This record gives sequence, structure tokens and C-alpha cells, in this order.
Amino acid sequence: MKKKSGLGKGLGSLIPERSVERVISASADPKTTSGRVLEVPVDSIEVNPRQPRTHFSPSDLEDLIASIKQYGIVQPLVVTQTNAGYQLIAGERRLRSAKMLGLEYVPVVVRTATDQEKLELALIENIQRQDLNAVEEARAYRALMDSFDLTQEEVAKRVGKSRSAVANTIRLLDLNEEMLEALMDGEITRSHARALLAQSDPILRNQMFLQMLAGDLSVREAEVLSTNKRSVRQPSSVSKDPNVEAQERSLESLFGTKVRIETKPDGKGKIVIHYFSNEEMYKVLDLMGTIHVEVEAHRAF
Repeated sequence: MKKKSGLGKGLGSLIPERSVERVISASADPKTTSGRVLEVPVDSIEVNPRQPRTHFSPSDLEDLIASIKQYGIVQPLVVTQTNAGYQLIAGERRLRSAKMLGLEYVPVVVRTATDQEKLELALIENIQRQDLNAVEEARAYRALMDSFDLTQEEVAKRVGKSRSAVANTIRLLDLNEEMLEALMDGEITRSHARALLAQSDPILRNQMFLQMLAGDLSVREAEVLSTNKRSVRQPSSVSKDPNVEAQERSLESLFGTKVRIETKPDGKGKIVIHYFSNEEMYKVLDLMGTIHVEVEAHRAF
């Protein structure tokens, strides 16, 4: 039976007990270096183009640089070997910090991985470290699905999340680019984003978004507003004037079908006469014609 890889088990399962060996050249045989902790030249490591994390906070890097200055790089980077050197799977913040500090060598663990496994490993590490913002996480899930023909259920199993959590995260990508940028920059929260998604009207959604940016709309207020805005279009008879209801019943009796009178505070409104077949429609029209004739005759006197 084929031995399972470390996917889904946490980043620790990818890193063996530490016994460091410095590598001057990247031309070493991958079979002899795989799984061992090595020190390799910083300049020999290229960033994975499929890296899910694209947004790096300067303050986060400053904290990591301070930590590396004091303790060194405690956890090795995870890389794969290429013809030109190494490609990063996990640890881009550590690599960036090492370059900013002018370090010549960094500790790495060399792994053999397919493109799919590279993306999965990078995604798992960032999720475990809570390094990804919601948009990066959603785009990484989508990339796994689109690039490797995976279902939401399969993605969920690979990253150790529930299917609903993956589905809800991917749904964030239904927001427009301006809203996604605000979510990435921390101007709105994931809860704010969910409240925006609950509002299907694009104009009202944008109004809510602008209020959120101004700090005038809490998550709870946004949720209530989304619910209320959806229900505003649904006429309710709960608070309808009893006189209007009486007129509705009279018209229903006259036309033999459902009638609704919708009124507005400014005195405007409309009368809606429902029909459920062509026969009913012609009956209503005939009655309206009779009423019109009777009214005109009454005016003549």
C-alpha cells in the first residue's frame, strides 16, 4: 500500500527532526536530500507562482525580522528542488525576512511534490498560521478547484475544513473588486462581507458598503438592513387600513378574483387585479367595460 503524504496532518508532519547540513550548490541529488534539513543559499530559492498569499503586512514582517534577529529561523522553509535551484512551497514570509536581513543561507526541508501538492501544502500552512486573509483563502480554494478539477468536498478534505466553510469562503468572490480589496485591507470584516452578500440588490449593497467604510454600519445593523431591504418590496397586509381591506373584499366580490390595493403615504398607489386564466381575464375586462359605460351614462345626467 502506498504511504500517505503529510497533507492534512499539519506542517509539522513535513519537517523531520533537525540535523542541518549546508548545501553550497543546488545540483545535489534530490533522492539524497529529500526529507533532510539543509541550509541553502537564499538566492537559490524562487517563489512559488501558485502561492496563495499575496498580501503581506509590513508590521508582520517587522515582527518576524525582530524574531529572526534574536532566535534565527526556528522553522525551516519547505521547498522542492528544480533544475535551477529550489522552489518555495511554504515560508515566504521567512524568505522575505531573510533577504531583508541580508542572510546568505536559510534552513529548508526538500520535498518532492506535484503542482497540486505544492498549492495544497502552501494553503495548509497559511491556514494553520492564520496568515491568509479571507480573499486569499477563497481564491486559493477556487484555484484548487479550477486547476485540478476538485469539488468543494474534496478541497475541504484536503485542507481540514468543513464543506460549508469552504463554500461560504468561496462565495465571498461574488463581491465586486472594490469590496474584495476592502476585505483584504481589513477595512471591512468577513462578517461585514457576509452581510453584503445577503443583500441581492447591487445598489443597496453598494450603499451598505459605503456606510461600512465610513464606520456608520455595524455587522448587526448590516444584517438587519439586508433583511429589511429584502422584505420592503413584499407588500404586507398586517398594518393595512381596515377601510382599504373592505374595498379589496368588495372588488374581489365584483370581479370574482383576487384584488390587492397597495397604498403609499403620499396618497398614490395601485390596484392589482389577479387573473388565473384567459377566461378570467376577459371576464374582468368585460366587467371593467360595463363599469365604464355605467359611469359615462351617470355623468351624462
